[in-house]
Amino acid sequence: MRIEVTRPRELGTAEVERWRQIQSANPALRNPFLAPEFSLAVDQARDTARVAVVEDGGRVVGFFPFERQGRFLGTAIGFGIADCTAFIHEPGLEWDAPALIRACGLPVWEFDHLIADQTPFAPHHALRVPSAIMDVSEGYDAYLSERTRANGGLMKDLQRRIRKLGREIGEVRFEYEVHDPEPLRTLMAWKSAQYQRTRVHDRFATPWIRQVVEHLAAAKTAQCTGTMSVLYAGDRPVALHFGLRSETVFSGWFPAYDPDLGKYSVGRALWLRLAEHAAAGGAGYVDLGRGEASYKDELKSRDLTIAEGRVSISRPVAAVRETRAAFWDGVHRIRRRRPLRHVRRAAAFVKRNVRRAP
Repeated sequence: MRIEVTRPRELGTAEVERWRQIQSANPALRNPFLAPEFSLAVDQARDTARVAVVEDGGRVVGFFPFERQGRFLGTAIGFGIADCTAFIHEPGLEWDAPALIRACGLPVWEFDHLIADQTPFAPHHALRVPSAIMDVSEGYDAYLSERTRANGGLMKDLQRRIRKLGREIGEVRFEYEVHDPEPLRTLMAWKSAQYQRTRVHDRFATPWIRQVVEHLAAAKTAQCTGTMSVLYAGDRPVALHFGLRSETVFSGWFPAYDPDLGKYSVGRALWLRLAEHAAAGGAGYVDLGRGEASYKDELKSRDLTIAEGRVSISRPVAAVRETRAAFWDGVHRIRRRRPLRHVRRAAAFVKRNVRRAP
């Protein structure tokens, strides 16, 4: 095999179309985060974006998008915001994970949302975690019937809350695809406020993330369509979501709701409306993403499995990365159990001791 590394924006029209063909040929790869549009959006926002174009016998057989973080580290493309990562290749292709990473010129490649069933990457998994989905492959009514059988009291209570919202706030209506840019700005503001309330990193305070989202809001292809959705009570937006969809997968990404209306379960109501419209558009499932949350437990049909870990070509670089990861894991555990001042002291210690590490 021949592997050439370039920037996504430098791919020709024929190569981008070939990427789409390969992706569409494999149902497991039809997630919109694996579409060329996502990599191109990251490339518009960051100089770190790369893609390895893999050829066999003079024919393009695969694309491996990634980011080069300095001399010593590679990550999945859009690391930190991408909810799905994979090597996009033809079915039946035989390949070796370390050889692929070495050909990209990377001592280490790290991932956190990798499709778990790509076998050559399996020895490099550090952790396999569930990613909840709402299965609408048999239609929304079938999904709703299954959830009602599994937890009928919950679904009835949710419907009661939605009716109450309509009576007390205003008629409930839903717009699946909004093209006005104002709701996206509102979503970012609500999401930033949520991040600050919960003391987690504000993604929308990071310019490149805002730029990627704004770029993808205009993406309209079969493999990747940016979808801004709004749940209203009267003329008042009560829950918002921006996500990506392909022909078969709706990928949840940035949900937000008015915290003053939490008693009406507007967030859960939003997910149900998204699932209904995604099913009507032919999607097989709505991906709620990894991570624990009560609404995921209540709404999910089942789980997919994704993996995090690293492929290491250089053991010294890998050892440094593993040490750094262990430090930060400890900081996050302390944060969950200790006052913020202790977290800041721990973080300062980590920065002093690993800032020179690659």
